[in-house]
Amino acid sequence: MRVKQTALVFALLLLIPGADCVPDRSFHLMETSIADIHKAMQAGTLTCHNLVQQYLDRIHAYDQQGPAINSMLYINSASLEQADALDQEFRRTLRLKPLHCVPIVLKDNFDTADMPTTAGALTLKGAQPEKDAFSVRRLREAGALILGKTNLQEFASGGISVSSLGGQVKNPYDLTRTPGGSSGGTGAAVAANFAAAGTGSDTGGSIRSPSSANSLVGLRPTRGLIRPGRYCAGVLYSGHDRPHDPQCGRRCTNIRRHGRIRSK
Repeated sequence: MRVKQTALVFALLLLIPGADCVPDRSFHLMETSIADIHKAMQAGTLTCHNLVQQYLDRIHAYDQQGPAINSMLYINSASLEQADALDQEFRRTLRLKPLHCVPIVLKDNFDTADMPTTAGALTLKGAQPEKDAFSVRRLREAGALILGKTNLQEFASGGISVSSLGGQVKNPYDLTRTPGGSSGGTGAAVAANFAAAGTGSDTGGSIRSPSSANSLVGLRPTRGLIRPGRYCAGVLYSGHDRPHDPQCGRRCTNIRRHGRIRSK
């Protein structure tokens, strides 16, 4: 009898997978990639609504209070509603666009029809564009969810990312150090996991500086890769020389996919 009982217990143990053997299908927000987001959505372990809510919770906890990184100027008030629409689209089509439900933050010199564009200047507080900048429109068409607008060096003119409207951006790795600039708000936001990726503008170091200071991958594209005239339409920038349209993120794969969309 004891032999039979032992055999039965052993058989049951074989049928119950141990903790080490169970594949981890949960989604981890920290340091995530676009590919990770899409894999989790396809596996049914993540919805767009849940993803956006996690990022909003982090912004509330760490940008607006706690260490008060101060990287965000505006939050998209319709972000959860837009996330629900993207969830419905995925359930209906079972297809994901290249940037489907990828939360992206924009430097606040990119025009957005649903949020003010102020370049961090108190004198432009409340200025509301009528339409999206060309590159912003391209991002939305690819399925990206614009989560908000980031603080910057006022009018993108300088390298420490302080503005009269938003104050001083802090480096999430060391609050006493500079986040770089002028796209320091985007750099700090992505480094603090407030979004999957973000945009900046660069006429002399404004994406390379914050990418270096915040341990990110930054891409300053070749001039003309994003069509001249189209990028500059709807973007406030400093200097007579047209800026490049760069982006920054945590992984090269994020940057590559992000850049391909806006260069078409």
